[in-house]
Amino acid sequence: MIRPLCLALCLLPSAAIATPPPIMAPVINWEMANEYPASSIHGEGDQFFGKLVHEKSRGRIVIAHRFDASDGLRSKDMLEAVASGKLPLADIYVGALGEIEPIFLLPSLPFLAVTTDQARALFETAEAGYDIVLARHNQKLLYPSPWPPTGIWAKQPITSLASLKDLRIRTYDTNGTITFKSIGARPEEISFADTLPRLAGGDIQAVLSSGDGGAGARLWQYLDNFTAINYAMPLSLVTINLDVWNGLPPKLQNAVRDAANATEAHQWIIIRQRVEENYLRMRANHVTVTTAVPAPLIAALKAAGNEAVEAWVTRVGPKGRLLLADYERRIH
Repeated sequence: MIRPLCLALCLLPSAAIATPPPIMAPVINWEMANEYPASSIHGEGDQFFGKLVHEKSRGRIVIAHRFDASDGLRSKDMLEAVASGKLPLADIYVGALGEIEPIFLLPSLPFLAVTTDQARALFETAEAGYDIVLARHNQKLLYPSPWPPTGIWAKQPITSLASLKDLRIRTYDTNGTITFKSIGARPEEISFADTLPRLAGGDIQAVLSSGDGGAGARLWQYLDNFTAINYAMPLSLVTINLDVWNGLPPKLQNAVRDAANATEAHQWIIIRQRVEENYLRMRANHVTVTTAVPAPLIAALKAAGNEAVEAWVTRVGPKGRLLLADYERRIH
């Protein structure tokens, strides 16, 4: 019985015996941080991006999302976390990084970019500058993602300067703090992840925010009025650690780049309908949305916002003036 079996094996082609099974390429697992909810426009954008990366890499790259600062990191912490390799990539609200790099305060300068077209023009104006700054921090820009226009969440409509006097209001960066302090409010810069506990404790009375998606759902637990002052359309940036990026083979770099480009295009499209969707959800949940804001209040807010713009230009220097002039040319 043994000899026929040996003979049969000897007659098999050598390739049939010697060829090992194909080696499967290892899966690359990434964690992606975001301090905002999964149902925010940015959380949904992250998931859209993650799905595309998985598809375009043919399953080689899998992204696990960490929303609501579940890893303990706020936006202000994420630049360093990505730079050091603690995180491979993150979705960062960049205004929180203004004390590190002043260019990150550009998108939230008050009343500078308040429409989708303006927000996109402002990003394109500063894109090369973002690339330079991010490279200094060992990371690469994948795509930007705009926020809907910012308003004021409070317990009553904000329709006059008197309603802002001494109001304890959460702001999301230095620009807002300068603006609302100038107008007589009592602003405090607080990350979104820390805003809800401060509201629950009565430390603050109002919140500067768009209240997009799940963020709004949390705010209306405490504040049932939203005044659409159209203050700014801030920006978040999705970045990747440069060492992680450079370690990818070209085919996977192309897959990630293609996914990022598609996500950027998607985010600029959906932002156009997001405002009305948010307002419908707010009203359905008994939030009073005030869109007819008195002109004198807007004029006073814009005058106060000019202080933030001038403070930013003073800090950045001549390059700041050139960026603003370039932006003005783009929108006119």
